[in-house]
Amino acid sequence: MSAPHLLAKDFEAPGLGLFEWKPLFHIGSFAVAKPIVLCLIVMIVVVAFFWAAFAKPKLVPRGAQNLGEVLYMFVRDEIARPFLGKDAEKWMRLLVPLFFFVWLGNIMSVIPFAQFPVNSRIAFPAVLAALVYITFWVVGVKHQGFFGLLKNATMPPDLPKPLYVLVIPIEFASTFLLRPFTHAVRLFANMFAGHLLVALFATVGFHFLFEKLTPLGAPVGVLGVILTIAMTAFELFVQAVQAYVFALLAAFYISAGLYADH
Repeated sequence: MSAPHLLAKDFEAPGLGLFEWKPLFHIGSFAVAKPIVLCLIVMIVVVAFFWAAFAKPKLVPRGAQNLGEVLYMFVRDEIARPFLGKDAEKWMRLLVPLFFFVWLGNIMSVIPFAQFPVNSRIAFPAVLAALVYITFWVVGVKHQGFFGLLKNATMPPDLPKPLYVLVIPIEFASTFLLRPFTHAVRLFANMFAGHLLVALFATVGFHFLFEKLTPLGAPVGVLGVILTIAMTAFELFVQAVQAYVFALLAAFYISAGLYADH
């Protein structure tokens, strides 16, 4: 029997079962599973923190208010202002909770007992992307008019007129059909793949160091542990980046509704 076959014997890689949860309890006919509970926890944490930080603001910030102001200014300066400019402050009530809800939902994957990224379930990014998309439409129609929004989004200026036959369908599909889909799937796919990879390496480490410890398998198990640590650190970085990108795109889409591109 070959060495690879010996190593692979009885090893079962994690699969889609990682993302399937049995209901913890029911509210009437509505089943409540772990991802929904984690989503509610994230929502409560975000609301509670910013409520504690700004419910009774002081002239000289301390404690939660001091941290809250730093986080607020990060979202304002790095996410809102690049696209929304002087209107950035008006949209902070949307962008601040959006960014921190996505970020904390992502890092639930490394929180003990949680260990599951909320946004690896497509329903959660889809709802957030739909919220941004509806906001884009409402703001766009209000500031540019329905037909003005369609024209400004699909007809870049200074193009030879024959090119509009190709450009208009492409821009229409990109802006009005694919935008919410790509907005949601980008976040979902990164969280889904990252969680699956970390689980794979952790399973390798546990299997070959504890379940089936052999002289041949031990180095594989050690490698699995090392890769688990490395991938977890990398995943923390990706989780923050994806929250930033999601909120940044939200600001960009809102700005596309507020201002005509041309």
